[in-house]
Amino acid sequence: MKYQIIPCLWFDGKAEEAVRFYVSVFKNSKIHDITYYGKEGFEIHNQPEGTVLTVEFEINGQAFTALNGGPEFRFNESVSFQVYCDTQEEINYYWDTLIADGGEESYCGWLKDKYGLSWQIVPAILTDLMKDPERSGRVTDAFMQMRKFDIEKLINA
Repeated sequence: MKYQIIPCLWFDGKAEEAVRFYVSVFKNSKIHDITYYGKEGFEIHNQPEGTVLTVEFEINGQAFTALNGGPEFRFNESVSFQVYCDTQEEINYYWDTLIADGGEESYCGWLKDKYGLSWQIVPAILTDLMKDPERSGRVTDAFMQMRKFDIEKLINA
C-alpha cells in the first residue's frame, strides 16, 4: 500500500457521483477502484447487491476513499479540505465550481459543496501575509468580511 493514512468520506448512496464530480473539478485526479456490495451482510448494511460500496480515488496526489455507508452520518464543518491557490482565477474556479448546483457559501473562504463536504479555498499567499506582524491584523480584518477570498484586497490591507 502506497499510503498509510487515507481519509474516508461517508456518503449516503452518492459516493460514485461525488467522486466523479471531484475528479472533474481537480485536474490531477483519477479513480483507482470501485467495489460493490455483495449479498452478504445485507441484514446489517441494507444495501442491494451490486450497489457501490467504495470508490478509491486520488486528488493531486492525495488518496481518498468514498464509502456509501448510508444515512447515519453527515459531513459537518469540523472537517474540511483546504485548497491553496496561487491566483485569483484559481480561487474563482474552485469556488464557483464547488458551490455550483446546490453548494453553499460561507465566510473566510469556506464553502460546502452540493454533497455537504466543507472546503476552504485559500490564497497561498495568506500564510505569508499572516506572518507579518505589521499586516496580520489588517489582513484578518479584511478576510473576516469576505466570503470568497480576494487576493488583491488582502495584499492591499
